Amino acid sequence: MKLRVGIVGLGDQWESRHLPAIRTLSDRFEVRGICEQVAHRAERAASELGTTPVDGFRALTARDDIDAILYLADQWFGATPILAACDHGKAVYSAISLPFASDEAQVLRRRVEESGIAFMAELPRRHAAATVRLKELIATRLGTPRMLFCHRRVPLSVMPASAPARDRRSEARDLIELVDWCRYVAGVEPTSVVAVRHAESPGVEVDDYQMMSLDFSHTGRPGDGPLAQISCGYYMPRVWEEAVTFRPPPGLQIVCDSGIAFVDLPSTLVWFDAAGRHQESLDSDRPVGEQMLAQFHRMVTSLLRHMSGLDDALRAMQIVQAAERSQTEGLRVRLS
Repeated sequence: MKLRVGIVGLGDQWESRHLPAIRTLSDRFEVRGICEQVAHRAERAASELGTTPVDGFRALTARDDIDAILYLADQWFGATPILAACDHGKAVYSAISLPFASDEAQVLRRRVEESGIAFMAELPRRHAAATVRLKELIATRLGTPRMLFCHRRVPLSVMPASAPARDRRSEARDLIELVDWCRYVAGVEPTSVVAVRHAESPGVEVDDYQMMSLDFSHTGRPGDGPLAQISCGYYMPRVWEEAVTFRPPPGLQIVCDSGIAFVDLPSTLVWFDAAGRHQESLDSDRPVGEQMLAQFHRMVTSLLRHMSGLDDALRAMQIVQAAERSQTEGLRVRLS
C-alpha cells in the first residue's frame, strides 16, 4: 500500500536523510505536495520528486488525496501543523522539536491522543545501526549497564542574519536527544538529576557547556543503580577546523557488568570483554532515515493504532526541565 504524503518543512537533514529515504521507499510513499516557508526550496524539492509546491500547511493537510504528513523541520509555525493534521485525521511523522513549555506539550499530546491518528516522533539515535547492535550486545554479551558517558560537541559557526539565535530553548533540544538516548540504552527510568552550566559570558542566558548526571537508582539511595553523565559543549568555533576534529570523545561510552563499549553514530561500535577487543562494521545496514520511514509506513498501514516516540520525547523534555531547576537552585532534583 502506497501512502500519499504531504511534506511540511525541509530542514538541514533534507538532502542527507529524508530525500534519499523517500526515493528508496518510492514503492511505499507518494509525495503529493510540499509546503516550505522558503518558496524556492519548495519549488526545487517538488521538481525533484515530480510533485507540486503548496502554499500553506493547512491547505495541504485538508486535501483528500493526502493520507499522512511528514513534518521534517522546525519552522515558524511550531507544532500547529500537527494540530491541523489531528483536525483532519492525518497520520504524522514528526522530525521537529516538540513544544518546550509543559502546558503546550500536554495540549499537543492530548490532541494526538483524542484524534486517534498514528504518530511517530523521529528519534534517530534510537534507530541508528550502532545503537541497535549495542542493545543486542547488552542483552547477550555485555550485561547490565552500570555507567554511561554521553557527550556532544557542537561546533559553532557564523550564523546568517536570518537564522534564529541560539538560546536556552535550542540548547535544551540538544540535551533532550541525548537524554532520550541514555534512557533507551539504560532500559530503565532515571529517578533524580544533578546539573551544572557554564555561561558563555557572565550574566548571559546562553551556555558554552552544560552537564547533567542522571541517577537510575530505585532503592532511594543515589549511586545504587546505573549512572549517566551527559554533557553538551558549545565552546569550539567551527573555523578552528583542526581543533574541532582533534580527539573528539565518543558519542557514548557505556560500562556494563561484563564489558565496555564505545559508540559513534551512526555505525561505529567498538567493544571489549574478557576475550579482548571487538570492532564491528555496520555500514551495510540500511540508513537510519530509511529505517524510520519504513517503520512509520508499517504503523500507518497496520490495523492497530500506534503512537511512537511522543511520550519518550516528552519524558526527556521533563528531565531537561528538572536539570534546569537543578542548575538554578544548586540541588538534586527528584524525578517523578
